[in-house]
Amino acid sequence: MDEAVGDLKQALPCVSESPVINVEVHLRCNSTAKKEEIKLSVVKLLNRHNIVFGDYTWTEFDDAFLSRNVQSVSIVDTELKVKERQPIDLSKCTLALHVFQLNEEGPSSENLEEESENIIAANHWVLPAVEFHGLWESLVYDVEVKSHLLDYVTTTLLFSDKNVDSNLIAWNRVVLLHGPPGTGKTSLCKALAQKLTIRLSCRYQYGQLIEINSHSLFSKWFSESGKLVTKMFQKIQELIDDKEALVFVLIDEVESLTAARNACRAGTEPSDAIRVVNAVLTQIDQIKRHSNVVILTTSNITEKIDMAFVDRADIKQYIGPPSTAAIFKIYLSCLEELMKCQIIYPRQQLLTLRELEMIGYVENNVSKLSLLLSEISRKSEGLSGRVLRKLPFLAHALYIQTPTVSVEGFLQALSLVVDKQFEERKKLSTCIG
Repeated sequence: MDEAVGDLKQALPCVSESPVINVEVHLRCNSTAKKEEIKLSVVKLLNRHNIVFGDYTWTEFDDAFLSRNVQSVSIVDTELKVKERQPIDLSKCTLALHVFQLNEEGPSSENLEEESENIIAANHWVLPAVEFHGLWESLVYDVEVKSHLLDYVTTTLLFSDKNVDSNLIAWNRVVLLHGPPGTGKTSLCKALAQKLTIRLSCRYQYGQLIEINSHSLFSKWFSESGKLVTKMFQKIQELIDDKEALVFVLIDEVESLTAARNACRAGTEPSDAIRVVNAVLTQIDQIKRHSNVVILTTSNITEKIDMAFVDRADIKQYIGPPSTAAIFKIYLSCLEELMKCQIIYPRQQLLTLRELEMIGYVENNVSKLSLLLSEISRKSEGLSGRVLRKLPFLAHALYIQTPTVSVEGFLQALSLVVDKQFEERKKLSTCIG
């Protein structure tokens, strides 16, 4: 038996254990250089700097060709591959280079004309887009949400490439992110679309993101037939027909589907409403058959999500309020940005939570400010990511109001504005009650 197992292991192909490190190369908007030339120059750069500690970005180069054509070279998402902060030897890793240029045109509107009314049915971006640049990195989660979503789409494409029979093994290309408002669900969908467009740039020339206007779709159109829904999805189908494009369809607040069905059953909406909802579900079933489309959806009210839709979702990921550790990372990124812009001056090195843990949270001259930030993070629990990102601005506006401030002064102001946030919440809930 052991001999048979040994023979089987020898017969299996050898799988490389070296981690795949992703390197994103952001081209200047005026660059016309060939991607292969860019990649060769970037490999030379990485050969000269082959030891890194986690994510790292180069924005200045001693190579004239790179300086002329490249905005930045970034080693990204290393925390998804290397759990602890330790040196990464790039020479022992498999490097995946992703070369891209950002589209600067901004969103366009998909309008549908019906009699005298012009309905904005969706917003449309060509990816990767300038306005989503850096959005993926700004989103902080405790569980491995990001890596799970990336792995999901990778497996989806693999199964499509290998022509796996979807009647035997089912997958629908549908992602559902659910949880309370302000936790970054919509931002994560947009960031995921941007990230995947960059990661799959060797396969698709560009991405398309269509954000359906749910409120228009599920309120204004109930007095009409399902033909407007069909019109909108015909436009989406035209995008999908271009096999050089990776298409993302984003439906925000998908629980509106449920609201429509319930209103119809209760007799408060015309029967045409249910036909509109069914038309949406039918159209989703049509487009998900294509290998170059991913359907991204969000919901704020988990218990009201339509089960007809839930059954279609491959991934149902809960996105909750950030924990203390995530809040610390969010604040740390805000402080780094303010130090870079010299609003916080002079620059001081702050320790990460991992580094604080390694020294046993002992207070000294090096750790003092980082421990204060940790305490502010602890008392910020319960605030959404959306609110947390506003607090550094409010701290400066309410308690500082000078061109520059020390790290210590800023942390004191941040602590005050967190207290104020909870006081205002308490007053608001008292008034509502």
